[in-house]
Amino acid sequence: MKIGVIGLKGAWSSEQLADAVSQKTGQDRMLFEMKDVRLDLPSGKAVVDGVNLAELDAIIIKKIGKQYSPDLLDRLEMLRMLEGRGVKIFSSPYSILRVLDRLTCTISLQLGDIPMPPTTITEDVDHALAAVDEYGEAVFKPLYSTKARGMFVLKPNPQARETIEKYSKKYKTMYIQKTIDLKDSDLGIVFLGGKYVTTYARCKTNNAWNTTTINGGKYAPFDPPQEIIKLAHKAQSLFNLDFTCVDVALTDDGPFIFEVSAFGGFRGLLDARGIDAASMYADYVIKKVK
Repeated sequence: MKIGVIGLKGAWSSEQLADAVSQKTGQDRMLFEMKDVRLDLPSGKAVVDGVNLAELDAIIIKKIGKQYSPDLLDRLEMLRMLEGRGVKIFSSPYSILRVLDRLTCTISLQLGDIPMPPTTITEDVDHALAAVDEYGEAVFKPLYSTKARGMFVLKPNPQARETIEKYSKKYKTMYIQKTIDLKDSDLGIVFLGGKYVTTYARCKTNNAWNTTTINGGKYAPFDPPQEIIKLAHKAQSLFNLDFTCVDVALTDDGPFIFEVSAFGGFRGLLDARGIDAASMYADYVIKKVK
């Protein structure tokens, strides 16, 4: 059995997954970066580090690039070619394509009647300014980002128009979301193969507006009520991902879902729950391939 991992060399989660797959299959360790792949058409060969990915039994996608950007869509299309030729890929490139772009993910969640914070999508500065005034405080989110990178909070103020105009020059389509009172934490609800695994909380430890670990957030165990798990299950079921984490906020106005993760996080499971996600995911893929 030959299973390759698409990830980032030197990145903790990618390395953990590559180690787990190698140990469980007895194969040589295979961790590849998409930036190094050559796809040849019409033969369908996808060569990287002397290996033809088209000849593998399966591929697990852990990371598709260092930074989220539209370029990653093209990398997923390359893998979609392999999947179309019979290589089993976890998660399917098509499924990842539907969550990688924040707007695509949001529209799918909205059409699935999933509760989300009030959100405005616009290219117009006047509409963006009106949204900030209406919300009282808003978060501007790039369409391609993780861990709050590139995001900022804006309240109505005399310089708000100037701030938005400057932002719109970099991000033509603006994704503006009403700030939600997280009560100092939000949840990561994890699913493997569509089945609930566990939940962890991301907790603020400072005055940051978000709970991400790069801004000081810490992981902690959390056991949500069954109705919250059911809501998260409904959200992730819209995308058919093999391994994912649903971001949920519990507020006085009820639960809100921010997004469904394209790749899911390993660190939260380990730090908060002591779960080796790499080993768990490798076992799942091996069983599916067999």
